[in-house]
Amino acid sequence: MSTLRRLRPWVQALAFASFCVLLIGAGKLAFLPADLFFRLDPLAALANMLAARQIVPALGVGAAITLAATLILGRVWCGWLCPLGAVLDWVPARRSKRFEPDPAPRLRQVKYFLLALIGVAALLGNLTFLILDPITLIYRTGTTAAWPGLVALISGAEALLYRAPLLQAPIDWFEGAVRGVLLPLVQPAYGLGILLALIFIGILALNAIRDRFWCRYLCPLGALLGVVSKVAWLRRKVGDVCVDCQRCARACPTGTIDPQQGFASDPAECTMCLECVPVCAQSGQSFTGHLRPAAWRPYDPSRRQFLAAASAAVVAAGLFAAEPAAIHDDPRLIRPPGAQGKTFLAQCIRCGLCVKACPTSGLRPSFDQAGWAGIWTPVLTPRLGYCDYTCTACGAICPTGAIPPLALVDKRLTVIGHAAIDRDRCLPWADNITCLVCEEMCPLPTKAIVLEDVTVSQPGGGEPLAVRRPTVLQDRCIGCGICENRCPLTGEAAIRVYAPTNLSTGG
Repeated sequence: MSTLRRLRPWVQALAFASFCVLLIGAGKLAFLPADLFFRLDPLAALANMLAARQIVPALGVGAAITLAATLILGRVWCGWLCPLGAVLDWVPARRSKRFEPDPAPRLRQVKYFLLALIGVAALLGNLTFLILDPITLIYRTGTTAAWPGLVALISGAEALLYRAPLLQAPIDWFEGAVRGVLLPLVQPAYGLGILLALIFIGILALNAIRDRFWCRYLCPLGALLGVVSKVAWLRRKVGDVCVDCQRCARACPTGTIDPQQGFASDPAECTMCLECVPVCAQSGQSFTGHLRPAAWRPYDPSRRQFLAAASAAVVAAGLFAAEPAAIHDDPRLIRPPGAQGKTFLAQCIRCGLCVKACPTSGLRPSFDQAGWAGIWTPVLTPRLGYCDYTCTACGAICPTGAIPPLALVDKRLTVIGHAAIDRDRCLPWADNITCLVCEEMCPLPTKAIVLEDVTVSQPGGGEPLAVRRPTVLQDRCIGCGICENRCPLTGEAAIRVYAPTNLSTGG
């Protein structure tokens, strides 16, 4: 066991490095399974399949592997493979002192409450609360906060170092090698990045109260794996030679070794980190096979707790259904290709992978456009980035099929919106100044924007002016948004894309 304990930090480092590589390569390196950790996340898999009322084979197989490993080895996922757990282990934490009890044992019930809340809401077709899943949380933080910040730092460092003549050639080589391959051509910029970073920092800061505070008290995935671990085969056992030295209890990062229970540990809380092994004064503990379920603890989930969580989920579902966004969609709520309809909200797990994969950074997590039921789901913001006519990255990377993996020929025919011209702002319409940008940028072989030659009189007389005015052919437009993105006006564009069901009649 001592050898395995020394091996664990290396396994954690390898798992976290794999997570980072998959995150950076998401949407760029097609051979990498960017959604690997989601495939191994049973909470995300079960919630998605409950809400969508369908089986997702890739998620189901991976979830079965994790649950099977938990049935045999206990919560090894939490102690060995979870990328968030690894970060929490690396952050300085407050450890228990001698004879110091767990500050609030019943606080561990919170994670079971959150697990029940996610499960019942999923049964009602709502995945909003899945934002509390640790894998979803760390992916979303990485894609929306860490990655844009890293890209900005790299670009800033290049601009600074490029002033040195000797560094210009290496920087040019680096740019040619990675820009557009790993680094995006457009700087990602997301309004929720700071909020997500603060939430993540807050989770890490909880370590100042207790080591792995998140894992002990809040993690819903840990709660699910903890319930399964109650019947796990491999568990910790304390022998008769224990001398009450308290060392194992102080070394345990999850505080599951209870001096009041003969220094026994709860398998539902034990992450199999093996930190207790080398500190035992008499080698009075071992990890052996068990066939009987572990004893129930006072903080374990109860019927009352489940009913409270179910009631909260029902109330939340009712409030979400009473929002304005649930009755009338925001006219600017433009979803990725194929991700239309209410079923999208029952499939999207808010992971942020599509946001990371979008080459123009046009996809971004919604905050208020889709209401609370659709918080952090992807929305296209054409003024900041358009839907590339040659790209299918979002559908290819989506782990649940919420964004269908359309072939390029089908994606080019999929309507996500329609453009409409604001004639009070458009230069040819409002000021009689010829502007061809939107027509030139339209990527369709048969242009959805056509130019009409008109002759207009000048104010105060003079020679009539020949002006070419754009008009949108709605039966051709697919709503890619490049016209809005490239409109030369500052501020709001003179041509804007609207969701298909909310198309303005103007233009």
